[in-house]
Amino acid sequence: MTTSPFEPILRTAELRALEALHAGDGLMERAGAAAAENAMHMAQRAGPVVVLAGPGNNGGDALVAARLLRERFFDVVIVLLADPDKLPPDARAAYAAYRGAGGDVGSDPPPGRPALVIDGLFGIGLARPPAPEYAALIDWINRVDAPRLALDVPSGVDADTGRVIGTAVEASATATFLAWKPGLLTGAGLDYAGEVSRHTLGVDSQSFAPGSRLTWASLAALLPPPLRRGVRGAHKGTYGTLAIVGGARGMAGAALLAGRGAIAAGAGKVQVGLLDERAPAVDAGCPELMLRAGRDAFAGCDAIVVGPGLGRDTAARRVLDEALAAAVPLAIDADALNLIGADATLRAAVAARQSPTLLTPHPAEAARLLGATTSSVQDDRVAAALELARAFGAHVVLKGAGSVLADPTGGYSINASGNPGLAAGGTGDVLGGLLGGLLAQRIDASEALRIAVCVHGAAADALVARGIGPVGLRASELPDAVRSLLNARGSLPKE
Repeated sequence: MTTSPFEPILRTAELRALEALHAGDGLMERAGAAAAENAMHMAQRAGPVVVLAGPGNNGGDALVAARLLRERFFDVVIVLLADPDKLPPDARAAYAAYRGAGGDVGSDPPPGRPALVIDGLFGIGLARPPAPEYAALIDWINRVDAPRLALDVPSGVDADTGRVIGTAVEASATATFLAWKPGLLTGAGLDYAGEVSRHTLGVDSQSFAPGSRLTWASLAALLPPPLRRGVRGAHKGTYGTLAIVGGARGMAGAALLAGRGAIAAGAGKVQVGLLDERAPAVDAGCPELMLRAGRDAFAGCDAIVVGPGLGRDTAARRVLDEALAAAVPLAIDADALNLIGADATLRAAVAARQSPTLLTPHPAEAARLLGATTSSVQDDRVAAALELARAFGAHVVLKGAGSVLADPTGGYSINASGNPGLAAGGTGDVLGGLLGGLLAQRIDASEALRIAVCVHGAAADALVARGIGPVGLRASELPDAVRSLLNARGSLPKE
């Protein structure tokens, strides 16, 4: 397992192993206490706190929370459909403690408007669609006019993937325990979890975690020396030369946006090779870019980005072949990925590369590379990214809400920055350029990928905070925001 300076992510099997290691340490009591603390902040109006307790240990967490809320004089109503005698041992003890403190238990939600609903039905334990009686409770939760606090993960959301299993609680907030779960950070789960708080319960889960959650606030403090620009004797060669090749007819803007991203990331020189013979000789919006004719951009480069606006014709294939043969770090994007997905020879050439290779697919491109469907990629984004990294010996970012970064060793990260404003044409081209600009500065491929993806999202967040987007946010607005973040010292945005 890898270690990380970022918050750990665990999947269900790893969580079960961690829980087993700490059996007898009172984790359920701690989880219930954390849930009760959250609940007290959320229950801000008159009415009962309705606690729905399920048949497993998630229900036990809810029962502990209910007992503690009663001790603080909240009106608590427990709904429990399971036979108390068949609860797991810790949950059965939590039930006995709740009843011993005078708490009542019913099988139906009360009429009227509650102050808060606590979802303790399933958590990470659900592997199939809820039985009809539990689906009916989930439907009630989603209809009721009250804040909804989910424990660990919203019931019905697959903790490992974010996929909805039949039906799921639409939570206002989620109190998750021990570590982050992939399903809270990527996939459909993002839209069901609400505001998520993580509670470690006094357990160090880092050694169990192959995954980590990226935030800009954490990452910015670790920027490598080239981005700190502390060498007074440096010159443009110190920060490398990047080649970007793409921009076929009608798509020159994609390559130019990538070039602007690379400039913002600090590359010393950026040579943009455009395949359109009628392309401009200068980018009036960024005259620092050195525009070339197609493959001429490769000359003297320290890193390559191939694909933005590349097209899929014979000329595009020739350029891609040359890029794959180059002994420098290579980021492959857009049409270059589509060409590779359709050609076994190109796939073999990618896997055979000795220099660092980085793939930046969106879900449809990832599906073509894997010979799968887009829906299957989206059903388990972490698994898809890891499979791409393994198959191609590459560093991968599977783009989308909760972008997943994977490396060939089996480590992965999920990015927490960004917003729906990035769902616009050209933003991926800027990301490719940012990545190439970092690679040109001789930054390790895995680190460059983390920085590029996270600052790209953080730039969109910073723009939205200033009232620029998310509606109508333009890709061309991102590079300046990226530059500001990379140059910030101690004035980082709150995550």
